[in-house]
Parts: sequence; structure tokens; C-alpha cells
Amino acid sequence: MRASLWIMAASGLCALSGPALADASAAFESASGRELPAYLQCVPYARQLSGVQIYGDAHTWWDQAAGRYERGDEPRVGAVMAFVPHGSMRLGHVATVSRVIDSRTVLLDHANWSPINGRRGQIERDVRAIDVSPGNDWSQVRVWYDPIQALGTTVWPVHGFIYGEEARLPETRLAAASPSRAAPAPQAPARPVSTAPSRAFMSAFSGMAAPAPVTRRSGTVASAPARKAMPQRKVAVPAPRDPIAAAVARYGN
Repeated sequence: MRASLWIMAASGLCALSGPALADASAAFESASGRELPAYLQCVPYARQLSGVQIYGDAHTWWDQAAGRYERGDEPRVGAVMAFVPHGSMRLGHVATVSRVIDSRTVLLDHANWSPINGRRGQIERDVRAIDVSPGNDWSQVRVWYDPIQALGTTVWPVHGFIYGEEARLPETRLAAASPSRAAPAPQAPARPVSTAPSRAFMSAFSGMAAPAPVTRRSGTVASAPARKAMPQRKVAVPAPRDPIAAAVARYGN
């Protein structure tokens, strides 16, 4: 009885989750060498493969990518296909493009799509998805579903593709101001300085008599009388006291 209830519950969960893909593996060794768990949600697996660092439920990825990553309707290898919530898939879904076959066909790597051997959260690699939109804009797809070994019959709405490289937003550059000096303001020409006294100065001293002009007197200047030459006096040399010296002085000439 318990086994029957478990099978019925598992079948209900599968119906709620929707389609799945082929070539599933119970464990997957990522490029970094870490082995991913056997049961895996679609979001961490898509983040691991694509490098798109967005977190949260799959249905929020498209809006979160705006301004951070490039988005478009062209499939590229490594891009994330973002599904719109539809029917029982209330949280949306994300899958990574592993190969582009043609304008209408791609291969996907994703997790938690198909129940495989009665188990949810399996990883499926290189499974087929086709564009069934009228305008070939990848807005509607059908995806491989492992329980029937064929493309699922449900048409799933898709937002588009999120590309792994971060969007190169236009940079706002400030023009470098060239160091230029401001032109000096024009100045009025300087007035010449007048050497003539002002009217106020002249009126202040108008009552005073003008100084008399200085005149030179004509005539000769008498020269000072010359001094007479004074007669030179002869100074007598005193006679030496020594008698011998006195005799020599007296008779030596």
C-alpha cells in the first residue's frame, strides 16, 4: 500500500515539473573538477555551466540580467535560455545552450526537467530543443522529454537568451578640461599724471605773495692778501760738555 502511494506521489511530482531531456547522468563532474550532486535544480546547474552569476528562482533571471548581461533572441553556445512560467512550471526554468544545430534547433544542457528512472533533479546533456515560434525568434520552444524519448508536446514560452559575458555598458567619460588661464579683464588706459598743481591747491595758496626771484650780484671778488714769509731762525747748537768734543767741534772744521 505504501509503495503504491509513493509511486502515485512521484508521478504527481513529475507531472508538475514538466518535460525533460536525454543523456541524463546521475552525477556530473564540472570543469572545476567538483562533482555536482545527483539531485540538482536547474538554477545552480545553469549558473555553473554558463558563468552567469544570477541567483534566485529561474523566472527572475531574465529581469535580473537587464543591465548586467547581454540579452537577445539568438541562440549561442553558453547562453542561458530563460523560460517563462507556464502551466505547472510556476517557477520558470533555465537551460544552457551546448550546441547550435541550425536556426531552429539547438542542444541543451539542463537539470531537473525530465524524471529519469522515477527520479527528479537529474542532469540531461545535449538534448534537443526546437524553435516553433511563428517569427523564428525563439519565443516558443518544444524540448526533449525523456519519458517518451521524443520532443515533448507542450509549447513552452521563452523570454530569450542571456549571454554569459557581462554587458559592456557605455561608460560616461568626462572631457578632460585643458588647463587654460582665464583671459584678463580689459582695463581702462591709465591717465597720464599731470605735473601742474591742481586748482584746489592753487586756490588754497592764492592769498600768499609769490617769492621774489633770486638775482646774482655782479662784481669782482677781492682776493685775500698774501701772507709774508717769516724769516727762519737759526738755532744754536749747544756746546758739548765734553772738552774733547768741544775742541773737535771748535777746531775740527
